[in-house]
Amino acid sequence: MSILVVGLSHRTTPVSLLERVTVSGDALVKLLHSLHRDENVAESLVVSTCNRVEVYADVDRFHGGLTAVTGLLSDHSGLPQEQLAKHLYVHYEERAVQHLFTVACGLDSMVVGEGQILGQIRTALRLAQREGTAGTALNELAQQALRVGKRAHADTGIDRAGASLVGVGLTLAERMLGPIGGRRALVVGAGSMSSLSAATLSRAGVTDIVIANRTRSRAVRLAESVGGRAVALADVPAELAEADLVVSCIGSGSRSITVDMVETAVRGRTSPLFLLDLALPHDVDPGVRLLPGVTLVDLESMQQAGLGADVEDGGRADAIEQVKTIVAEEVSAHLETERAAVVTPTVIALRSKAADVVEAEMGRLLSRLPELDGRARDEVTQTVRRVVDKLLHEPTVRVKRLAAAPGGDQYAEALRELFGLDPKAPDAVSLIDGPDDGTGKGTAGRKGVER
Repeated sequence: MSILVVGLSHRTTPVSLLERVTVSGDALVKLLHSLHRDENVAESLVVSTCNRVEVYADVDRFHGGLTAVTGLLSDHSGLPQEQLAKHLYVHYEERAVQHLFTVACGLDSMVVGEGQILGQIRTALRLAQREGTAGTALNELAQQALRVGKRAHADTGIDRAGASLVGVGLTLAERMLGPIGGRRALVVGAGSMSSLSAATLSRAGVTDIVIANRTRSRAVRLAESVGGRAVALADVPAELAEADLVVSCIGSGSRSITVDMVETAVRGRTSPLFLLDLALPHDVDPGVRLLPGVTLVDLESMQQAGLGADVEDGGRADAIEQVKTIVAEEVSAHLETERAAVVTPTVIALRSKAADVVEAEMGRLLSRLPELDGRARDEVTQTVRRVVDKLLHEPTVRVKRLAAAPGGDQYAEALRELFGLDPKAPDAVSLIDGPDDGTGKGTAGRKGVER
């Protein structure tokens, strides 16, 4: 089995089209299970954010997996495959691993270095685990990606090189409104992006923060964390009239803020209103841009303006290069581990066969020498086993080392041919449950057999 990535992002797709492919809630669960039921897909995980929709799948065959994933994305979005294919990117095996690690480090984000993507990958993994669509391969890969992302943020200045989308949006707000400290802000939604927005507003000195959400308990929790107050979604029109700055992050597919709402809110006021729509699908009707005194910034306008693009100068360039080096190192280490794991079942099968030979020969010896006492029998048995272990030690250590290099699976194949081994034999597989201590009594996991 091999890892396949099929996706769209702000780099390859207009936001208007990406909006149609974005999946969340029940639709995301349905897509996961549709992928998992396909005969070409063994495991599936979907990362769906305001900037990307990516399917990660463990597949048996490249073309079969690609056809299955593309078809299901087409069915979900209602877009013909021919239209969708123009914007899709596809990565397989090593490039798939490299892509996920790059995404986890924030190098592929609209705002380079933003850290929210780590939480989004973690959320995607937890959902796939909960729904039973992520198995050993995707669990291990996603966990490793999270570790790589954390290392990149801890070891480099990538956090300082790039800000979050919220930070970029609020910078734009200050250009229009002036300092936002002391302003009144309305945050629509109470999810992860809304929480980040509220926290960023609070740090910027905004002391009057209103949280509007469909579920009041979540709005109350978020409001309490930033010293604000909670209201219902039905109160949004009234709150718009009092707000200087609005951040909307629901993405439910329906317009949470309409032209009529905003037009009523700004009627008779002299101060400007700034709206930041970070949702996909959009929360705010784009028509509000035509209203006097109203500024709307959304993901599409950010994309068109090139905000958050990779401007590699000074410290940012250094940080980006450092992260690229980390990604390359981690990809290499991951692939070496994967290749080494492939040979493990063969080594186990070899030691299992050797143990069977020792047992059979000791049985014959003891049947011919029944006069041997228990102590002598144990001594002879241990001596034979030590001889076999010493003979096998060097070749098994070497084949594991050689297997970590590109093309290393050929050494495992040679071992199987020379000794007539079957790594999938029940006796061999039964040993793949404990830690691999080099004695042939166990290995790190069942993954080597399955993959």
